[in-house]
Amino acid sequence: MTSIPSEMPPGDDAPQRSSPRFFYPLATIKCEGSPVFRTQDARDFACLLDLDPEVDRWTCDGVSLQMESVSYQTDFLVTSTEGRTFLADVGREKPTAPDWVEVAADRTGHGYRPIAMSDFAGSNRLRNAKDLLRYGFYRCPLGDRISILAALDEMGSLTVAEAMSAFREGRPMGCLASLVLQGFLEVDLDDALIGPETVVRRIRD
Repeated sequence: MTSIPSEMPPGDDAPQRSSPRFFYPLATIKCEGSPVFRTQDARDFACLLDLDPEVDRWTCDGVSLQMESVSYQTDFLVTSTEGRTFLADVGREKPTAPDWVEVAADRTGHGYRPIAMSDFAGSNRLRNAKDLLRYGFYRCPLGDRISILAALDEMGSLTVAEAMSAFREGRPMGCLASLVLQGFLEVDLDDALIGPETVVRRIRD
């Protein structure tokens, strides 16, 4: 997969928060601890984790496995909303780990998943996730949040173009993206790239 270019996007307002190696977008949503990525592929997979409703949190800490004097480094420890955990090992193609790695992961109480980012080549979900995370440091003003939630309560759903017209205090695209990332709103990430006609709905617990 050809990674999406790593330019500095306008929504990334706090570059000082980035990890020592700069892989864009800089913002993370569900990361615990410092986000330190080995490759752009690993950073891209973290974007998918942040937008996965079945993922509660992920971390780059505690991802090294040990067997006697030999160690093996994975990329993420992921915890699902149901409390299950797995170690994600990310590569452009599916990583080929030593035979003992899965056994070592099981001994620590985690599953082991090798991830091939080539499987996401041309993925609308990945491109949409990265576009939304450009605004990951942005926070929607309270007045705008109340306005859009009230409008969705009344209308049921809105298009992106209609939703953006409801924001008065903050930057419309930043507000919309922020509320999607925070779990107030949802848009379809798979069928197409987010556009004016994309449907926006309210998420209810």
